[in-house]
Amino acid sequence: FIPKMQCRQLLRCISRSPATSSSSCFGVARRQIHQPGGFDTSFGFEEVEPGQKQDRVNQVFNRVSNSYDVMNDLMSAGLHRCWKRRFVASANPRPGWRVVDVAGGTGDIALGLLEWSRKLPGRAPPPVRVAPGDGSVDSFREAAERQTAAAEAEAPAGCTVSVVDPSPSMMQVGSAKASAKGSTFASSIQWLEGRAESLPLDEASSDLYTIAFGMRNCTDLPGVLREAHRVLKPYGRFACLEFCSVENPLLSILYDEYSFRVIPPMGLLVAGDWDSYEYLVESIRRFPHQTLFANMMREAGFSAVNYEVLWPGVCCIHSGYKLPSVK
Repeated sequence: FIPKMQCRQLLRCISRSPATSSSSCFGVARRQIHQPGGFDTSFGFEEVEPGQKQDRVNQVFNRVSNSYDVMNDLMSAGLHRCWKRRFVASANPRPGWRVVDVAGGTGDIALGLLEWSRKLPGRAPPPVRVAPGDGSVDSFREAAERQTAAAEAEAPAGCTVSVVDPSPSMMQVGSAKASAKGSTFASSIQWLEGRAESLPLDEASSDLYTIAFGMRNCTDLPGVLREAHRVLKPYGRFACLEFCSVENPLLSILYDEYSFRVIPPMGLLVAGDWDSYEYLVESIRRFPHQTLFANMMREAGFSAVNYEVLWPGVCCIHSGYKLPSVK
């Protein structure tokens, strides 16, 4: 059921082009869509105080938690499942590893990591493509293999995952999904309320840090990266799945048309919430270009930094390793 006023708004906005629509419909004109991501604190295209962003983001995800999975399927035509499977495979969690999954409230990544680590214990890691200038990752991986060999031999099947998310509503959805898969999965996941900028975890306590489609919702990106570096063990890996800047000009135009013309109305029809999905679309455009984000990772202390753009070119996997400190 959609109130008459919302129906009128929906029809009025759908009939307009994003290039000519007012801010009440599509947030910004097309000339504003591709503002470069930077370090200013923004909530979508709106500049806000740093303290305001987290509260408003929390409100968004508390509102959309019950329809989040359905909307992901609809918005991406199911592609998000392929992207997440590729992300889990590239992360390649091993038995005995301690993993922290940040902004992972509904549990898709945590459950995928557990399933992967239980499938073929001792699976050989996939090859890692390293960006020019970062050196070879072979020595890092060999050291990590030696470090975890003993743990693999004695560890229970699979890894363990600590999900950290600021939204209790999202974690309730994820916890229910884990319970539905059985006690083995449910007992392997710890659900912690917290922010990516200040994780409730000890220093050098995690073998793998993952964050999927959550980085752009964080207030302080450099601070999040430094915190990820802090909680990782030496040779630990940082892996981030996030939307990226679209390089193909034609795809970029089509992607903008779809994002601003279709997704907010879809959010209104399915979830009864236009504003939350308008924010999600805008937040993608404000996220730094993938090359800039890779540089931010290096500045936070990560080595062997690289990224892989996933088909059809709207998201990518960022990866980096924490080297042991030199004494």
